[in-house]
Amino acid sequence: MDIRSLGYLRIETTELAEWRTYALDILGMTEGADSTDDTLCLRIDDRAHRIVVQAGESDRLLAAGWEVANAAELARAAAELEAAGHAVKPADDRLLAERRVRDLIQVTDPCGNPLEIYWGQAQDHTALGTPYGNRFVTGELGLGHVVLPVADIDAALDFYENLLGFQLRDSMKLPPQAVPTAAEERDFHWMHFLSPNRRHHSLGLYPGQLPPGIVHFMVELETLDDVGRGLDRMNEAGIPIASSLGRHTNDHMVSFYAQAPGGFQVEYGWDGLVVDPATWVAKEITADSFWGHQWNG
Repeated sequence: MDIRSLGYLRIETTELAEWRTYALDILGMTEGADSTDDTLCLRIDDRAHRIVVQAGESDRLLAAGWEVANAAELARAAAELEAAGHAVKPADDRLLAERRVRDLIQVTDPCGNPLEIYWGQAQDHTALGTPYGNRFVTGELGLGHVVLPVADIDAALDFYENLLGFQLRDSMKLPPQAVPTAAEERDFHWMHFLSPNRRHHSLGLYPGQLPPGIVHFMVELETLDDVGRGLDRMNEAGIPIASSLGRHTNDHMVSFYAQAPGGFQVEYGWDGLVVDPATWVAKEITADSFWGHQWNG
Protein backbone atom coordinates (compact mmCIF):
# COMPACT_ATOMS: atom_id res chain seq x y z
CA MET A 1 0.00 0.00 0.00
CA ASP A 2 1.42 3.36 -1.00
CA ILE A 3 0.16 5.89 1.54
CA ARG A 4 2.08 9.15 1.19
CA SER A 5 1.25 11.30 4.22
CA LEU A 6 -1.10 12.35 6.98
CA GLY A 7 -3.36 14.65 4.99
CA TYR A 8 -5.98 15.93 7.42
CA LEU A 9 -7.69 15.53 10.77
CA ARG A 10 -11.37 15.93 11.57
CA ILE A 11 -12.39 16.65 15.16
CA GLU A 12 -15.75 16.91 16.87
CA THR A 13 -16.04 19.40 19.72
CA THR A 14 -18.47 20.74 22.27
CA GLU A 15 -16.40 23.94 22.38
CA LEU A 16 -16.33 25.33 18.85
CA ALA A 17 -15.96 28.96 19.95
CA GLU A 18 -12.96 28.03 22.07
CA TRP A 19 -11.43 26.14 19.16
CA ARG A 20 -11.87 29.14 16.90
CA THR A 21 -9.87 31.32 19.27
CA TYR A 22 -7.32 28.59 19.96
CA ALA A 23 -6.61 27.72 16.32
CA LEU A 24 -6.77 31.17 14.74
CA ASP A 25 -5.51 33.50 17.47
CA ILE A 26 -3.06 31.21 19.28
CA LEU A 27 -1.85 28.54 16.83
CA GLY A 28 -1.78 31.05 13.98
CA MET A 29 -3.81 29.01 11.48
CA THR A 30 -6.17 30.62 8.99
CA GLU A 31 -9.85 29.99 8.36
CA GLY A 32 -10.74 28.10 5.22
CA ALA A 33 -13.42 29.18 2.78
CA ASP A 34 -15.59 26.15 3.57
CA SER A 35 -16.21 27.13 7.20
CA THR A 36 -19.80 27.44 8.38
CA ASP A 37 -21.48 28.39 11.65
CA ASP A 38 -20.94 24.88 13.02
CA THR A 39 -17.77 23.81 11.16
CA LEU A 40 -14.34 25.43 11.37
CA CYS A 41 -12.05 24.59 8.44
CA LEU A 42 -8.40 25.40 9.09
CA ARG A 43 -5.66 26.08 6.56
CA ILE A 44 -1.93 25.88 7.22
CA ASP A 45 -0.77 25.65 3.58
CA ASP A 46 -2.22 25.50 0.05
CA ARG A 47 -4.77 22.77 0.80
CA ALA A 48 -8.42 23.73 1.16
CA HIS A 49 -8.13 22.59 4.76
CA ARG A 50 -5.87 20.41 6.89
CA ILE A 51 -7.90 20.38 10.10
CA VAL A 52 -11.67 20.53 10.42
CA VAL A 53 -13.36 21.08 13.78
CA GLN A 54 -17.11 20.61 13.83
CA ALA A 55 -19.65 21.23 16.56
CA GLY A 56 -21.14 18.13 18.14
CA GLU A 57 -22.19 16.41 21.33
CA SER A 58 -18.74 15.06 22.26
CA ASP A 59 -15.04 15.82 22.03
CA ARG A 60 -13.35 13.21 19.87
CA LEU A 61 -11.36 12.44 16.77
CA LEU A 62 -13.71 11.83 13.84
CA ALA A 63 -11.07 10.79 11.32
CA ALA A 64 -7.40 10.81 10.47
CA GLY A 65 -7.09 11.22 6.70
CA TRP A 66 -4.21 9.48 4.90
CA GLU A 67 -3.35 10.51 1.35
CA VAL A 68 -2.53 8.29 -1.64
CA ALA A 69 -1.37 9.50 -5.03
CA ASN A 70 -4.28 8.68 -7.32
CA ALA A 71 -7.36 6.59 -8.05
CA ALA A 72 -5.39 3.43 -8.83
CA GLU A 73 -3.62 3.58 -5.47
CA LEU A 74 -6.91 4.12 -3.64
CA ALA A 75 -8.41 1.08 -5.38
CA ARG A 76 -5.33 -0.95 -4.44
CA ALA A 77 -5.61 0.18 -0.80
CA ALA A 78 -9.28 -0.81 -0.68
CA ALA A 79 -8.56 -4.24 -2.17
CA GLU A 80 -5.70 -4.93 0.24
CA LEU A 81 -7.74 -3.87 3.26
CA GLU A 82 -10.69 -6.05 2.26
CA ALA A 83 -8.41 -9.01 1.54
CA ALA A 84 -7.03 -8.66 5.06
CA GLY A 85 -10.54 -8.73 6.53
CA HIS A 86 -11.11 -5.03 7.19
CA ALA A 87 -14.47 -3.61 6.18
CA VAL A 88 -14.15 -0.72 3.75
CA LYS A 89 -16.86 1.89 3.25
CA PRO A 90 -16.79 3.99 0.06
CA ALA A 91 -17.76 7.64 0.26
CA ASP A 92 -20.91 9.10 -1.26
CA ASP A 93 -21.03 12.39 -3.17
CA ARG A 94 -22.00 14.38 -0.07
CA LEU A 95 -18.99 13.15 1.86
CA LEU A 96 -16.61 13.79 -1.03
CA ALA A 97 -17.88 17.35 -1.35
CA GLU A 98 -17.48 17.89 2.37
CA ARG A 99 -13.93 16.50 2.41
CA ARG A 100 -13.00 18.36 -0.82
CA VAL A 101 -11.41 15.21 -2.30
CA ARG A 102 -11.89 13.22 -5.51
CA ASP A 103 -12.49 9.90 -3.75
CA LEU A 104 -12.03 8.22 -0.38
CA ILE A 105 -12.72 5.12 1.64
CA GLN A 106 -13.40 4.81 5.36
CA VAL A 107 -12.01 2.05 7.57
CA THR A 108 -11.15 1.52 11.23
CA ASP A 109 -7.87 0.18 12.54
CA PRO A 110 -7.93 -2.93 14.80
CA CYS A 111 -8.47 -0.70 17.84
CA GLY A 112 -11.42 1.19 16.39
CA ASN A 113 -9.65 4.39 15.37
CA PRO A 114 -11.48 5.98 12.40
CA LEU A 115 -9.35 6.39 9.26
CA GLU A 116 -10.01 7.81 5.83
CA ILE A 117 -7.79 7.07 2.83
CA TYR A 118 -8.22 9.50 -0.03
CA TRP A 119 -6.77 11.12 -3.13
CA GLY A 120 -7.21 14.41 -4.96
CA GLN A 121 -7.71 16.99 -2.23
CA ALA A 122 -8.61 20.47 -3.47
CA GLN A 123 -6.12 23.30 -3.18
CA ASP A 124 -6.75 26.90 -2.19
CA HIS A 125 -4.57 29.16 -4.33
CA THR A 126 -5.19 32.34 -2.35
CA ALA A 127 -2.44 33.70 -0.12
CA LEU A 128 -2.36 31.94 3.25
CA GLY A 129 -2.01 35.15 5.25
CA THR A 130 -1.23 33.72 8.68
CA PRO A 131 -1.85 36.29 11.43
CA TYR A 132 1.73 36.44 12.72
CA GLY A 133 3.66 35.73 9.53
CA ASN A 134 4.24 32.20 10.80
CA ARG A 135 4.67 29.38 8.29
CA PHE A 136 4.03 25.66 8.71
CA VAL A 137 6.12 22.74 7.40
CA THR A 138 3.93 20.46 5.28
CA GLY A 139 4.35 19.57 1.58
CA GLU A 140 5.39 15.96 0.96
CA LEU A 141 5.71 15.51 4.74
CA GLY A 142 1.99 16.06 5.26
CA LEU A 143 0.08 17.84 8.00
CA GLY A 144 2.41 16.84 10.84
CA HIS A 145 1.78 13.88 13.10
CA VAL A 146 -0.96 12.39 15.22
CA VAL A 147 -0.71 10.07 18.22
CA LEU A 148 -3.57 7.59 18.52
CA PRO A 149 -4.54 5.48 21.55
CA VAL A 150 -4.56 1.75 20.84
CA ALA A 151 -5.77 -0.89 23.28
CA ASP A 152 -3.90 -3.66 21.43
CA ILE A 153 -0.45 -2.29 20.58
CA ASP A 154 0.68 -5.44 18.79
CA ALA A 155 -2.36 -5.58 16.49
CA ALA A 156 -2.07 -1.86 15.77
CA LEU A 157 1.62 -2.11 14.89
CA ASP A 158 0.96 -5.03 12.56
CA PHE A 159 -1.85 -3.12 10.84
CA TYR A 160 0.07 0.08 10.21
CA GLU A 161 3.46 -1.47 9.48
CA ASN A 162 2.61 -4.62 7.54
CA LEU A 163 -0.70 -3.67 5.89
CA LEU A 164 -0.64 0.10 5.44
CA GLY A 165 3.10 0.03 4.75
CA PHE A 166 4.32 2.56 7.30
CA GLN A 167 7.96 2.27 8.30
CA LEU A 168 8.70 1.73 11.99
CA ARG A 169 11.14 4.44 13.01
CA ASP A 170 11.61 3.73 16.70
CA SER A 171 9.96 2.51 19.88
CA MET A 172 10.04 3.42 23.55
CA LYS A 173 9.25 1.51 26.74
CA LEU A 174 6.68 3.24 28.94
CA PRO A 175 6.36 2.37 32.64
CA PRO A 176 2.95 1.14 33.83
CA GLN A 177 2.19 4.46 35.55
CA ALA A 178 2.48 6.20 32.17
CA VAL A 179 -0.29 4.00 30.75
CA PRO A 180 -3.00 3.89 33.43
CA THR A 181 -5.61 2.80 30.87
CA ALA A 182 -3.63 -0.13 29.45
CA ALA A 183 -5.72 -3.17 28.57
CA GLU A 184 -3.51 -5.48 30.65
CA GLU A 185 -0.82 -5.30 33.30
CA ARG A 186 2.75 -5.45 32.03
CA ASP A 187 6.15 -4.56 33.41
CA PHE A 188 6.36 -1.98 30.61
CA HIS A 189 4.39 -1.00 27.52
CA TRP A 190 5.80 -0.30 24.07
CA MET A 191 4.98 2.95 22.29
CA HIS A 192 5.79 3.03 18.56
CA PHE A 193 6.52 5.80 16.04
CA LEU A 194 5.97 5.25 12.29
CA SER A 195 5.75 7.14 9.02
CA PRO A 196 4.96 6.58 5.35
CA ASN A 197 7.34 9.37 4.27
CA ARG A 198 10.54 11.16 5.24
CA ARG A 199 9.08 12.89 8.30
CA HIS A 200 10.50 10.99 11.25
CA HIS A 201 7.01 10.05 12.37
CA SER A 202 3.56 10.86 11.08
CA LEU A 203 1.92 8.47 13.55
CA GLY A 204 2.47 7.55 17.17
CA LEU A 205 0.78 4.55 18.77
CA TYR A 206 0.10 5.00 22.49
CA PRO A 207 -0.69 1.69 24.26
CA GLY A 208 -3.72 2.82 26.24
CA GLN A 209 -7.25 4.15 25.89
CA LEU A 210 -8.31 7.80 25.94
CA PRO A 211 -11.91 9.02 25.53
CA PRO A 212 -11.18 11.65 22.82
CA GLY A 213 -9.57 8.97 20.64
CA ILE A 214 -6.48 11.14 20.21
CA VAL A 215 -3.48 11.83 22.44
CA HIS A 216 -2.15 14.83 20.53
CA PHE A 217 -1.42 16.16 17.10
CA MET A 218 1.69 18.07 16.05
CA VAL A 219 2.14 20.96 13.66
CA GLU A 220 5.64 22.04 12.69
CA LEU A 221 6.71 25.66 12.22
CA GLU A 222 9.45 26.95 9.95
CA THR A 223 11.38 28.86 12.64
CA LEU A 224 12.16 28.56 16.32
CA ASP A 225 10.91 32.11 16.78
CA ASP A 226 7.49 31.01 15.48
CA VAL A 227 7.40 28.39 18.24
CA GLY A 228 8.58 30.80 20.92
CA ARG A 229 6.02 33.40 19.97
CA GLY A 230 3.35 30.70 20.01
CA LEU A 231 4.40 29.78 23.53
CA ASP A 232 4.13 33.44 24.56
CA ARG A 233 0.60 33.58 23.13
CA MET A 234 -0.36 30.43 25.03
CA ASN A 235 0.91 31.88 28.30
CA GLU A 236 -0.72 35.27 27.71
CA ALA A 237 -4.05 33.53 27.04
CA GLY A 238 -3.74 31.40 30.20
CA ILE A 239 -3.81 28.12 28.27
CA PRO A 240 -2.29 25.29 30.34
CA ILE A 241 1.11 24.15 29.10
CA ALA A 242 1.17 20.36 29.35
CA SER A 243 4.90 20.08 28.68
CA SER A 244 7.60 22.73 28.68
CA LEU A 245 9.84 23.52 25.74
CA GLY A 246 12.29 20.70 24.98
CA ARG A 247 13.99 18.67 22.26
CA HIS A 248 12.88 15.09 21.61
CA THR A 249 15.42 12.29 21.21
CA ASN A 250 13.65 10.52 18.35
CA ASP A 251 12.60 13.22 15.88
CA HIS A 252 14.80 15.98 17.37
CA MET A 253 11.77 18.29 17.41
CA VAL A 254 12.05 21.38 19.60
CA SER A 255 8.52 21.80 20.89
CA PHE A 256 6.08 22.34 23.70
CA TYR A 257 2.68 20.80 24.35
CA ALA A 258 -0.43 22.78 25.22
CA GLN A 259 -3.89 21.68 26.25
CA ALA A 260 -6.48 21.97 23.50
CA PRO A 261 -10.24 22.30 23.94
CA GLY A 262 -11.63 18.80 24.35
CA GLY A 263 -9.21 16.85 26.53
CA PHE A 264 -6.12 16.29 24.39
CA GLN A 265 -3.01 18.26 23.45
CA VAL A 266 -1.34 20.05 20.55
CA GLU A 267 2.42 19.88 20.04
CA TYR A 268 3.88 23.04 18.50
CA GLY A 269 7.36 22.34 17.14
CA TRP A 270 10.35 23.21 14.96
CA ASP A 271 13.30 21.41 13.35
CA GLY A 272 11.84 17.92 13.08
CA LEU A 273 14.08 15.18 11.73
CA VAL A 274 13.69 14.24 8.05
CA VAL A 275 15.09 10.76 7.32
CA ASP A 276 16.08 8.59 4.37
CA PRO A 277 13.70 5.60 4.52
CA ALA A 278 16.11 3.50 2.45
CA THR A 279 18.84 3.67 5.09
CA TRP A 280 16.81 4.09 8.29
CA VAL A 281 17.26 1.47 11.01
CA ALA A 282 14.56 1.13 13.68
CA LYS A 283 15.79 1.75 17.22
CA GLU A 284 14.69 1.83 20.83
CA ILE A 285 14.89 5.24 22.43
CA THR A 286 15.45 5.22 26.18
CA ALA A 287 14.57 8.82 26.99
CA ASP A 288 11.83 11.06 25.64
CA SER A 289 13.95 14.19 25.35
CA PHE A 290 17.53 15.45 25.36
CA TRP A 291 16.44 18.38 27.49
CA GLY A 292 13.22 20.07 28.63
CA HIS A 293 9.75 18.64 28.09
CA GLN A 294 8.88 18.73 31.76
CA TRP A 295 5.38 17.31 32.03
CA ASN A 296 2.82 19.04 34.22
CA GLY A 297 0.78 16.03 35.35
